[in-house]
Formats: sequence, structure tokens, C-alpha cells
Amino acid sequence: MEFFAISLLNGISYGLLLFMLSSGLTLIFSMMGVLNFAHASFYMLGAYLAHALTQWLGFLGALLLAPLLVGFLGAAFERWCLRRVHAMGHVPELLITFGLSYIILEVVQLIWGRSSMDYRVPPELDGPLFTLFETQFPTYRAFMMGVSLLMLLALWLLLTRTRVGLLIQAALTHPETVQALGHNVPRLFMGVFGAGAALAGLAGVLGGNAFVTEPGMAATVGSVIFVVVVVGGMGSLAGAFVASLLIGIVQTLAVAIDQSVVTLAARWGVMLTHTHWGYPLFELKLSQVAPILPYLFLVLMLIFRPRGLLGQREG
Repeated sequence: MEFFAISLLNGISYGLLLFMLSSGLTLIFSMMGVLNFAHASFYMLGAYLAHALTQWLGFLGALLLAPLLVGFLGAAFERWCLRRVHAMGHVPELLITFGLSYIILEVVQLIWGRSSMDYRVPPELDGPLFTLFETQFPTYRAFMMGVSLLMLLALWLLLTRTRVGLLIQAALTHPETVQALGHNVPRLFMGVFGAGAALAGLAGVLGGNAFVTEPGMAATVGSVIFVVVVVGGMGSLAGAFVASLLIGIVQTLAVAIDQSVVTLAARWGVMLTHTHWGYPLFELKLSQVAPILPYLFLVLMLIFRPRGLLGQREG
């Protein structure tokens, strides 16, 4: 019970961080039809900017300012680069965002170097928040969960209770009509792209010190958030939320268990031997196969439910 409760809390905190990342990507795709390959690079940029700003403004100042800077850069990129190729189709959009991801990576390495940064959890949020079954739960993990839930609430209120949110939802399906009514749809696109980049930057501020801030962090998390978006359903925020929690909890439990299928089966009285099909695979610890679990979900989802858990469109 102790193991399951703590692992579940850790899995939820990781899943909420994944949702913070995937929500921005989902917004951009659902409104603009653009799969932003540079989205994880904005996550990395948020972590590095937060590390730099923390030395001047403290962690709270970095938490507020770094996502705004990343969002501004994302909006500028949409206005001056992405918009120029938007009418040419999906391939030029993919190529230009793919190129941007490499530009951000090289700029980060030129400024901060190739080694990991000493970006730590702030002292006021370090240490345990409470003890559950004699196991401590970190304060910073709870803080990450709180910020993620506040972001989720703010996003829901924006999309359902404000005029801007109504325009965004209308532009998702009828952009020509919204444009004909006198609204500036390109400016709306720029705002959504900037907001999506800002959400990625916010995730970088929170995740950079919880995990590690180094040039490979974008590549590490980039493929996972695309898995989340596809498994949840392309363009579905609710689907991205469910998929983020599912992948976060399953991966965390797999890492925490750190036992093989053979060992787990023996506890239930089932003895697996070399005569059983797949026995060498069963000898692998779950922690060893945890990194491939999201991609297993992806393959199964594409086979049995191509539109995702809560997707509204095919592919």
C-alpha cells in the first residue's frame, strides 16, 4: 500500500508535467494543423532561461518571466517564419519547425555549453511535504502538481468562459467565418502558438530542476509528448490529459517496481521456465522496459483505435 500510494503520487506529478507540455502542442495542432517539432525545444529553452533568471530574480521571478519570454519567442517565430510557409502545406511547416529545433539546440550549447546545468530545486521547496506510510513525499513534487492543476483550470476557463476562448474554438472549425466576421485570425493563430510555447516553457521551468537541465533534454521528452498527443487523440485536450496521466503513472510504476515478470509471477504462484515462449523477455526488469512502454501504447493505439482515446479526427 505504501509503495503504491507514493508511486501513484509520483506518477500523477509526472503525468501532469507531460500534460503541461502536450497541451500546448495539442492547442497548436487543433487550431493550426501544425505538428510543431520544436515544441520540446521550447521546453528546454524554458529550463535554461529559468536557470539564468533564478540567479537574478529568484525562482518565483523565473517561474513568471521565463514562460513569457519563451511565449514571446514562439509568437515571433509564428509571425515572421511559420506564417510565410503555412499556405504551402504541412511538409514545409514540419521542416521549418524541425530546423528551429536544431537552431535552438545550437544556440543553447553556444551560450550555456554542452554539460548539464546546476539548476536545483529552490531551498524553500526542498524537503518532504508529508510522510505517508513512513515514506516522504517531496514538497517540490506537490508544487509541480499544484501549478499544473492551476494551469489546467486557467486553460479550461480561457477556452470556455472568455470571448477569446470562444473565438479560438470557432476558429478551430470555421476560420473563414471568423475572419469574415471581422476578427483577425492570423493574430489569433500567433497568440495560440505563443501560448503553446509558453506552456512548454513553463513545463521547462518546473521540470528542469526536478529532472535534469542539459542539451539532450528536448530529445528525451520530445518523442514522449508526441506519443501523448497521438494516444490521447490528435487535437483533443481531454485526451491529452488522460493519456498524460496514463503514461506518467504506468512509467513511474514500472520504474519503481524494478522486478522482472518472472519474479512477479512467482509471487502469485506461477512458475515461468525456459520452456515458456518469451522467457528471455520475461527476465528483463520492468524498469528496463519502462522507456518503451509509451511507444507500445502508441503502436497498440494506432492498430486498434487510430483516432486515439478521445480524438475527433482520424490520423
